[in-house]
Amino acid sequence: MRRTMWPWCETGPTPRAPLPCSSPGGCDFAANPELPAPKARVFWQPCADPAVVILSLAPSGLTGNSSFPNLPQAHETHAQDGTHLLLEPGTRHRLQLLSTGPEGAAHAVLIPLDADGFARLEAVYRLLARAHGRTLPPDSRLTHQRLRRAQLMLRAHDGREAGATHREIAGVLYRLPPMSRDEWQSASQRYAVMALLRDARKMVEGGYRTLLRPRR
Repeated sequence: MRRTMWPWCETGPTPRAPLPCSSPGGCDFAANPELPAPKARVFWQPCADPAVVILSLAPSGLTGNSSFPNLPQAHETHAQDGTHLLLEPGTRHRLQLLSTGPEGAAHAVLIPLDADGFARLEAVYRLLARAHGRTLPPDSRLTHQRLRRAQLMLRAHDGREAGATHREIAGVLYRLPPMSRDEWQSASQRYAVMALLRDARKMVEGGYRTLLRPRR
């Protein structure tokens, strides 16, 4: 199976520079495939992940403090578009910042006026809440139902890649009791597995990026 990742990520002690994309999904094995997902420090492009907070130079006449004393230590990597900072990777409060202004200057947040602006506003609110010691609201993009379905899709896809039949996959996912061939042909779980595998193929082919955006 072809594994893809967006160009910027950290795979060792030294951050990597942007890599050329070899497929629509990004770069093959840009992150170490041996690392579990929570430990892979992946830096997304702002155009792919609207939760990336873009920090720009504050306009003249506005004062501010560019430091955030309550933020945890960030993992940092440099690219052509600026400095990428990753806070608390692998947790439900993961935050990524892209600083495009000079170091030490007062910053403001840049939010393009497109349909992703609503998701970017949520990310800015989470950043402010984290910086000022307030309760962080949950990320509304990946609901419990959406996460549960993504998990089922991955398990179904892995089973199919290992040679399991639709019926065997359904038996594992839904803990089905033994049933006759006729019962299986009309079982709702049969159609559920078919839908999971169909959507899993789309995810593997690059559709996983839709998980980064809120449902509209």
